[in-house]
Amino acid sequence: MKPYKLKIVTPEKIFFDGEAEQITIRTTEGDIGILANHIKYVCNIVAGPLKVKDISGEREAALSEGILKVSDEGVTVLASTAEWANEIDLERAERAKQKAENILSDKSRADEFDRAEIKLKRALTRISVGKRYL
Repeated sequence: MKPYKLKIVTPEKIFFDGEAEQITIRTTEGDIGILANHIKYVCNIVAGPLKVKDISGEREAALSEGILKVSDEGVTVLASTAEWANEIDLERAERAKQKAENILSDKSRADEFDRAEIKLKRALTRISVGKRYL
């Protein structure tokens, strides 16, 4: 497969900056795959797994919400968070999941509902991706 430029950026760091042959990423419309010479494209991404295939093989990461842009220069992903599967702390993710579920079940904390829902989706993604790495 023909490689292309891939850059994945979070507010804290440049998570990945190199060449990829293919990525699979979760969007608001479902999972999509991006190969070289893909049409120009912009979409929202949601919490989910990201698979990156390059010359050394395939790696998986957990991403949270953000934006995907495909241009003539390559593919850029801007995400709130990104973690490689082998770097995920499953115990911490389980604690975050439990905390978010507690907030969602507590009707007196309705003002925190949207934020807790985002945190729950992120924790579930991290757990799912992290367990596949084990």
